[in-house]
Amino acid sequence: MSKPILALLAMVLVLGVCVPTNAQPTDGRWSLSVLGGANYWLNDASTKKVGLGGDLILRYGFTPDFSLGLMGGYHVLKTEQFPPIGFANSYFRVETIPAAVVGIFHLNPKAKFNPYLYAGVGAQLYRRKDFNRNPIANEGMQGGYLFPAGIGLDAFLNRTTAFSMNMGYRLIEDKVDFIQKGSINGIITGSLGLTFFIGDSESDDEDQDGLTTAQERRLGTNPKVADTDGDGLSDGDEMRTYRTNPLRTDTDGDGLKDGDELFKYRTDPTKFDTDGDGLGDGDEILKYKTDPLKTDTDGDGLSDGDEVLKYKTNPLRVDSDGDGLSDYDEIFTSKTDPTNPDTDGDGLMDGDEIKKHKTDPLRADTDRGGVDDGAEVKAGTNPLDPADDKGAPIQLQKGKAVVLEGVTFASGSATLTPSSEDVLERALRALQINPGVIIEIAGYTDDVGSVAQNERLSLRRAESVKAWLNRKGVASWRMTTVGKGPREPIAPNDSPERRAKNRRIEFHVK
Repeated sequence: MSKPILALLAMVLVLGVCVPTNAQPTDGRWSLSVLGGANYWLNDASTKKVGLGGDLILRYGFTPDFSLGLMGGYHVLKTEQFPPIGFANSYFRVETIPAAVVGIFHLNPKAKFNPYLYAGVGAQLYRRKDFNRNPIANEGMQGGYLFPAGIGLDAFLNRTTAFSMNMGYRLIEDKVDFIQKGSINGIITGSLGLTFFIGDSESDDEDQDGLTTAQERRLGTNPKVADTDGDGLSDGDEMRTYRTNPLRTDTDGDGLKDGDELFKYRTDPTKFDTDGDGLGDGDEILKYKTDPLKTDTDGDGLSDGDEVLKYKTNPLRVDSDGDGLSDYDEIFTSKTDPTNPDTDGDGLMDGDEIKKHKTDPLRADTDRGGVDDGAEVKAGTNPLDPADDKGAPIQLQKGKAVVLEGVTFASGSATLTPSSEDVLERALRALQINPGVIIEIAGYTDDVGSVAQNERLSLRRAESVKAWLNRKGVASWRMTTVGKGPREPIAPNDSPERRAKNRRIEFHVK
């Protein structure tokens, strides 16, 4: 029986040393082991037999590696001698009460499987009895020395209870068996049972987070909760592996939990701005949707922080305003506004000005001829040649009236004067640039003469302007005429100069 027990204990000893475990400290704690099993008495009698017995071991852990204990129990030793010596029956038994002080050396302290070695010194009381359990020769209780040693294993079921196995040898006096041959007598014991750990230890790791109770007290963490701050990381990992603060869900204050930074976003929970682009990791992920691991998410040559905080561009788009130029090129090369597709407001996108028309995106009228680049492109003139600029087109706005100042007629007739050509050219250019615009050409006079006569004259003058534009290519359906005569004056008719203001042509934009 002893050989299987030895083999089992050897196997568990190997497991106790090799298998990964959870901390179960014994130091600073009392424990009580209750063990029961069998014994095999090595003596000088002719036949050895197996007996039963049990032990109680009360011990205290002084260090993680060493405990001191008091072992006591009750064992029945059995043997048989033939022929009998000194008594009638060949069979007899010895009832013993052993007690010893033992030192226990833990081989895998603070572990779920904790094998140990022990050795001690003590004494035992014993009484010999025959087959009928009567004292032999009316003997009383005897006493003798006891030297126990052995190996054992505590396999923790939880932090307060362990399944215990024990295999030992106890050296005892030779005279216990009546036969004194000078050989060593002893007892081989094998037992199983439970060990109960009492109280708490500063070396406890109750929440299994990798930190002892003493360490958690010093840190201010909760020794009963593995993740004190609820950030998804155990307190032990925060202290030993990640160097984060186990009392703060968000160590670097970037708006992300430490656990999320490590396992979800792969950012550094100890750095507010992992990629160093000027934006906090939380803002990049939650607000701007940029990559907290890339300084320049859209690859336009500008850091995400500069785009958001300095240039107000979109860090997710190479070309924020969609003008055909990258944000970087606009800021450092063309010096245009990366948030405005038409920096100079000439009607052409910055990219088209640089790549297609070769105009200056910072100047509405590149050739300074008086006509904006966009108007020239629409009119078919060269925005780089001032010679073909014939004045800026008049501005047409829907629902508004425009006075064609400079359009004049021979006195009392509808004949256009030569000086009217420049203004009419500007009006023509405006209609060419805006091919969908429909206008009403309204003629006005001063109050000299009859109303009917002035209405007819103003209508003829309006029709003269329409005819001039029609000859230049403006479709008739885009133009209607009306004669207002002296109605709707824009100045009092009390002087030649003011009457001249009332004699006018207006475009009413539909």
